[in-house]
Amino acid sequence: MFGTLNSGANAYAKVSVETGVAAASPHKLIVMLFDGALAAIANANAQMKFGDIAGKGKSISKAISIIDSGLRASLDKSAGGSIAANLDSLYEYMSNRLLQANLHNQPQLLDEVSGLLKDLKASWEAIGETPAQPQPAAPTPVLQNDPLAPHTARLVKA
Repeated sequence: MFGTLNSGANAYAKVSVETGVAAASPHKLIVMLFDGALAAIANANAQMKFGDIAGKGKSISKAISIIDSGLRASLDKSAGGSIAANLDSLYEYMSNRLLQANLHNQPQLLDEVSGLLKDLKASWEAIGETPAQPQPAAPTPVLQNDPLAPHTARLVKA
């Protein structure tokens, strides 16, 4: 009638993620994609160790989907130049390594991709922490003949 405790926790987690996505900047969305891929790989690693073949496959597929449909798809190759092209190749490499990890039950490949994602995430977060350089304030023009400015010649000493 009321569902399980686990389904209730999943519902709250889903609302939290949806709220976070709605309120996130484009930069934060990329960080969330990194977090999602890392969580899926961690789940796959645990499932691989416990022999949960179906769960492992589902988690690895989720990580590949996040990398391909999220991180890779967000690259602007026309504006990003060689950096975007290199990231595209790296994301493709990661997806292939995850596929190999799934096919051959190789946790070291999961660890390799996880390490690459952690490095990229740290770099991405460092970029986001750099505050924008403030623009210098325009100098205030000094008016030579301001009719409202006090003139020392007009002041009377008491």
